[in-house]
Amino acid sequence: MQNTTNTNEQYQYGERQIEAMPKKEMTLYNGQLAGYISSFLGVFSFLAVLCFLFPTYLTTQTLREVYNPDFLKIMLQVGMWASILFAVICIVIERRRKLAIVGVLYTSWAHLLGGYSINYEQATDDVFSFGFDWLILAFIISAIICITLEKTFPKYKEQVVLRPKWKLDMVYFSVNHLLITGFMLVGNWGCHQFSWAINEDFQAQIRTIPVILQFLIIFMCADFILYWSHRVFHIYPKLWKFHAVHHSTEHMDWLAGSRSHMVHSVFERSLIMLLLFLLGADKTVVDTYIIFAATQAVLIHLNSDLPVGWLRFILVTPQFHHWHHASDQPAIDTNFAAHTVLFDRLFGTYHMPIKYWPKKYGTTKPLPQTYIGQFLYPFKD
Repeated sequence: MQNTTNTNEQYQYGERQIEAMPKKEMTLYNGQLAGYISSFLGVFSFLAVLCFLFPTYLTTQTLREVYNPDFLKIMLQVGMWASILFAVICIVIERRRKLAIVGVLYTSWAHLLGGYSINYEQATDDVFSFGFDWLILAFIISAIICITLEKTFPKYKEQVVLRPKWKLDMVYFSVNHLLITGFMLVGNWGCHQFSWAINEDFQAQIRTIPVILQFLIIFMCADFILYWSHRVFHIYPKLWKFHAVHHSTEHMDWLAGSRSHMVHSVFERSLIMLLLFLLGADKTVVDTYIIFAATQAVLIHLNSDLPVGWLRFILVTPQFHHWHHASDQPAIDTNFAAHTVLFDRLFGTYHMPIKYWPKKYGTTKPLPQTYIGQFLYPFKD
């Protein structure tokens, strides 16, 4: 629930103005791109070696079940050598020593701990662990795919990858992925409090339905639940303060979707876990929905005008969700759905002028601009 100052009649749509940041621009012709690749690969190589050393406490059980240690060692070797190579390129092209030094230092520490020759320790299941492996995989895959899409189909060409407050959103990205096991434990605990509501005959009937229909049932039920839970967080001031953290970003891109207060993240994920728990659909269908939902949640925040065509009138797309993040007065408290536009149309909260995108993002009332400040913000009067 945001404060509004203008009326719809007074509002004039227009183009968003992006401040040019040439010093932050990363291209193949400057050393900054090579420097960041080197530093990230160095850090991730170091974290990967720690995962080999302490898999019980630093890797997720679900991913451990599908790992091939020999293949992972090859990828670690490639990452470590690539970090050194890009560090050299960074120094040669632009002599940006700080980024290169970070990459070399972390790669060296990874090597001292055993590097790609390290033995894989046997992990113990059912122990709380941090998702270092999930953080590494999610970041590399997301960065490659999403930045490629943003550069191929940009909405705001002037917006650089290292836009203002990207480091804050990187903290959110890291925390959300490192604590994935904790979120799942809380969600599982919440689900089991509703074990009394399970109807085995109903679940058996669900599993007899063709998998495509099972997916559609989960898809639409989840969208309905997410629509109303999202809207509730906008309606009630105390709940809005938690959700306002997500809205505080003023630059939309693939990292912006990670900015979410921990309380809100746990609540929303637990709701969906409860839905999946009670429906009891086929595991393959559940896994497919989780992958689809996670992918869509990232894509709708992209700084990208994806060529989705007529799908924009059915599914939640970047343009639709960007309007939800807008501080443009006509768009405030609209577009709550996560998957389709159906429920926003049914309940009168749909807003998407096809020819326009928002002029401004963020909350009408500024929030603290640090992770700790934003974490504490909802608890203050």
